[in-house]
Order: sequence, then structure tokens, then C-alpha cells
Amino acid sequence: MGNYNETTTNFILLGLFPPSSLGLFLFTLTVPTFLMALTGNLSMVLLILLDAQLHTPMYFLLSQLSLMDLIYICTTVPKMASGFLFGNKSISFIGCGVQCFFFGTLAGSEGLLLMSMSYDRYVAICFPLHYPVRMNRRVCVLMILGSWVMGAVNSCAHTVYVLHIPYCRSRAIDHFYCDIPAMLTLACRDTRVYEYIVFFSIIIFLLFPFLVILGSYGKVLLAVYRMRSREGRKKAYSTCSAHLTVVTFFYVPFVFTYLRPKSLRSPAVDKLVAVFYTIFTPVLNPVIYSLRNKEVLGALRRVAARIHSIAM
Repeated sequence: MGNYNETTTNFILLGLFPPSSLGLFLFTLTVPTFLMALTGNLSMVLLILLDAQLHTPMYFLLSQLSLMDLIYICTTVPKMASGFLFGNKSISFIGCGVQCFFFGTLAGSEGLLLMSMSYDRYVAICFPLHYPVRMNRRVCVLMILGSWVMGAVNSCAHTVYVLHIPYCRSRAIDHFYCDIPAMLTLACRDTRVYEYIVFFSIIIFLLFPFLVILGSYGKVLLAVYRMRSREGRKKAYSTCSAHLTVVTFFYVPFVFTYLRPKSLRSPAVDKLVAVFYTIFTPVLNPVIYSLRNKEVLGALRRVAARIHSIAM
């Protein structure tokens, strides 16, 4: 990092892969993964938009999850790929702030949205007769808007702070995107108080929703176990297991990274774990929710048939 002491206001992103044949090999694996995430999430958004039978609260929430993942992976991977391919690891001060803002907004919003999705399944399975009232279109829209707004407000506060910290040390961020904790290590001001604020934000936007989801799904699984219909039980288990898989891949790496004591953190481990919630999770979401969902597969066939008939 000593070779990256900059006198300009730009930051340097040291990246994810080493400049070697191993790094090139890992990079070649990342590109198709990125394209899969891009294609899968965009397809889910369009499919839910085009098929009227998927215009339900569950799928509206799912479309927002896909939209978030779509923007999510575009926030980090293209800049990382550009830095590796062309050697331009520099990112402007404002560019770093924009990346911080979008990353923070999407991370916070997705955490709240996953909690909303768990509430949707909780009501649908535990209180099916009350579902049309508790999860009507207005409630669904408020959940979506609330997730976006709260995530954006929280992220804006953190972004404004990191943009006003005096950076008098190396401007080389040992990460592949502008990660706020990684940036704090470069500050020449004592940031311990702010680090507690970051810790508190992680509890509110990630740990608390995660615990709520686990609690709600405990009740859901108990209700599913009591179902008399074998087909209904199978469908409910499939939906719950799919959502819990997504929840695990999203929350656990975040909680592991940001709630560990600073003394136990290392840049190498942080970057490795970040791959799960920035690259792998956006790939898995559309796969899990489409291949294991008969309604989505049915919608895909209907939309494909409609497009084919128009083309003919």
C-alpha cells in the first residue's frame, strides 16, 4: 500500500484479484457470474411486470429484490473489472461517495425488504383469511417505499460523514469497492465514535431484521407442519426454504463482516466474504426463486408463448 500514497483527492481501489495468472483465472469466473446475475434479475423484473398472474404482493416484493440485486452488482463489479483489466484502480472522490451511497442504500433496503417478504409469507401461511387485508396493494407499496427510503436516508448520512473525514494517510482502499470501514482506516481523525454508529446501523438494518425473519419463519414452519394438505405443505416448505436460503446468503456474511471486533478483521477476509453478498447472492436469488417455483416457470412459458405469437 505504500506505493499508492496519492496527493490528489482520488482514491485507489486495490481490487479483489492479484495481478497474476491466478487472478486472471478468478476474474474469468467472475465475468460469466456477473452476466448470469444481470440476466437473471432483469428477467425476473420483466417477467413479474409482464405476467398479470404474478401481480401479487409476494411477487411485487420479489421484483424489488431482483431490482435491488441488479443495481447492487452493477455498483461494484464493473469498476472492479475495469481496474483489473486496464490497471486503472483510481476512483474519484465523488465517484467513491456515489458508490458508498448506492451500496449502503441497497444493503439497508434489501435487509428491510427481506423482512417484509418474510412477513408476507407469515401472514399468508399463518393467517390466510386475513391475507387480503393485511397484505393489500397499499401495504405492499408502503413496505417497498419504506425499505428504499429508510435505506437511502441511512446511507446518505454515512456517505456525507465519510466524504468530510480528512484523509491524510495513503488513499489506497484495500477493497474492491469503496467500503466505509476500509475507508475509515485511512482517516487521520479518531473515528471510534462513528464506528459505534456504524455498528448501531448494522444492528438496525441487518441484525434486527435477520432475527425477526428467523422468529417469523419459526412460526411459519410450525404452521406448515400442522397443515392437512400434503400439496399445500410441500408448496409452503418450498417457498420458505427458498427464502431462508437467500436470507442466509445475504445476512450471515454481512453480520460476520461488520459486527466483528475491529481487532479481528482483516482486509483479505473482508474482501472474500464480500464476494458472497455482492456477487453470489444476486446470482442465487433469481435461480432459487425461479427454478423452484412452478408459478414463475408457468409465467415464463406464458410470456415466451406470447412473444413467439407476436413474432410470428
